[in-house]
Amino acid sequence: MAHTLQRAANEARQARLTEARARDLLSDIMQSAWGEVLRVFTVAQWFEYFVKQKKKSRAAKTFLKHAHVLKEFTAFLGNRANLNIAAVTMKDIADFRDRREASGLSPSTLNCDVDVLSAAFNAALRQGLITVNPCLAIEPVKDKAARKDTFTLEQVTALGRVAEGDWKGLILAGFYTGQRLGDCANLRWDQIDMASKIKTIEIQQGKTGGKVVTAINPVLAEYLSKLKKHGEFVFPSLAQRNISPLSKHFRKLMKRAGIEQRIIRERSESGTGPRSRSASRNVNALSFHSFRHTFNSILANAGVPEETRMALTGHTTRAMNQVYTHRQLSIYRDAVAVVPAVKFT
Repeated sequence: MAHTLQRAANEARQARLTEARARDLLSDIMQSAWGEVLRVFTVAQWFEYFVKQKKKSRAAKTFLKHAHVLKEFTAFLGNRANLNIAAVTMKDIADFRDRREASGLSPSTLNCDVDVLSAAFNAALRQGLITVNPCLAIEPVKDKAARKDTFTLEQVTALGRVAEGDWKGLILAGFYTGQRLGDCANLRWDQIDMASKIKTIEIQQGKTGGKVVTAINPVLAEYLSKLKKHGEFVFPSLAQRNISPLSKHFRKLMKRAGIEQRIIRERSESGTGPRSRSASRNVNALSFHSFRHTFNSILANAGVPEETRMALTGHTTRAMNQVYTHRQLSIYRDAVAVVPAVKFT
């Protein structure tokens, strides 16, 4: 061990002692003393290992959230992701959070990002790979509790009257199911059961999310029954398109419908990198996602139990692909029937 340390000292004097070489020398010492080599992880290697463990022990959505945040942080570090996991500092975490904040993310999302990173570093701490968790000194971002607004019945009616083509049906789908823009736009005919006594839609939430089975409101059912099928998608002109242009068009529809907008969060002008082009956009109180808030609020105000609302919207931690009984579907049919009818003509 003394000879190994002397070699390290000699290489240091000659400015040849790199971090990788130092780890190799320490590994030689540990192997000679205990028969085990020094376990060393780069940031990228540890995150990859950590995500694999999460995939085994966590629900799909939790695993995907961890994988996404850690991938974003790795990209943020760039070449420094190849350094030892212990090289990450509190400043790295703070700078990453500031970069994400500049892109317009909400305080709750930013705090969740830090929580995910903290979980990864806590695991490294328990393994003895680091001596301190760099996330512990990061103060949470204060949440101003700025929330999306809900649409009024008059606003939904106005939207339907200015909408054209598949947009009329997409607005009805959002209003009567409370599902997200992408899920509604990519709705397929094989997800819709109009033949059974209780008409249903089975919605796949995103590419890797769970499934939600919801009863079809009579107004939406009537609209769907009059549509002519052109291919596998219910709204073929809107399917398989990026969310950004769809959201932009929906904002134009709101403007044409005379719906006033309220800014709930201003995006910073200091954003850099690939997200910087959207840094100047504000976050508005009303968007297509507001249909999700509207749907859930109408059900809540009508006395629909929280458990039923969670099942209809997909706001649950339980497995989303559970098979619903006929009795449960009857409850959902009665629940969605309380959403008032809108007429576009």
